[in-house]
Amino acid sequence: MQITGLIPAGGNAERLGKLPCSKEILPVEISENNSSGKNIIVVSEHLIRAYALAGIETAFFILKKGKWDIPEYYGDGSWVKMHTGYLIMNHPFGVPFTLDQAYAFTRDSYIALGFPDIIFHPEDAVLKIKEKIEGTDTDIILGLVPMEKPEKSDMIEFDNSGSIMNIVIKQNRTDLKYSWFIAIWSPRFWKFFHETVQKNLKDRLNGKMHEKEGKMRELYPGDIIESAIRQGFKTDYLIFETGHYTDIGTPDDLKNLTGIK
Repeated sequence: MQITGLIPAGGNAERLGKLPCSKEILPVEISENNSSGKNIIVVSEHLIRAYALAGIETAFFILKKGKWDIPEYYGDGSWVKMHTGYLIMNHPFGVPFTLDQAYAFTRDSYIALGFPDIIFHPEDAVLKIKEKIEGTDTDIILGLVPMEKPEKSDMIEFDNSGSIMNIVIKQNRTDLKYSWFIAIWSPRFWKFFHETVQKNLKDRLNGKMHEKEGKMRELYPGDIIESAIRQGFKTDYLIFETGHYTDIGTPDDLKNLTGIK
């Protein structure tokens, strides 16, 4: 199974104020596996390490223009044991449009998706979902962890059989327990993802989607995954019951990981 890792780095980090560098290469302090000690790395290196641990050899950063400090930092990726490429996003409408910039280069590959401003545990989560999808006809597999902030997350709603029924995005649904934070998907779903993004552009929705109430909001990857589920794409998941993630895109969590005041 050929898997390519994608690393979307097109955000503005507006909530964090003025930073000395792109948020993806901010230094953070993390705990090492099976150790009480801590290590300083840049935040996106955590995701690259998880890709490498899963045996993924190639990853693409998809950058916003001006984030040249990211390729300057990683170079060809050899020092992090990853063949690293850099693509420039075209449409500044959100994560799906950033990711879609890689489609022409990866259309026949399975895709691993994580987020470069998130520190997650367990560190072998990508490896575990890769092991679960290998040898199956599953189109999408999600890694799930318990989440106490449903208003800031993509929460998972299950049906009576335990299958994923709905992805509830940034709503105060305290009855829901789990959020997804990583994914691997097939070329079949990747084509569907690409076609959904292109239709949005053709319809001139500029990254927005219609909600049931008639309102418009940003289109998220979770929306495309949910749409695929409704259309019969085979979806699976793996719950990391003791896992968690921290998003440094929020000021409070950034302070916790970096000590920035």
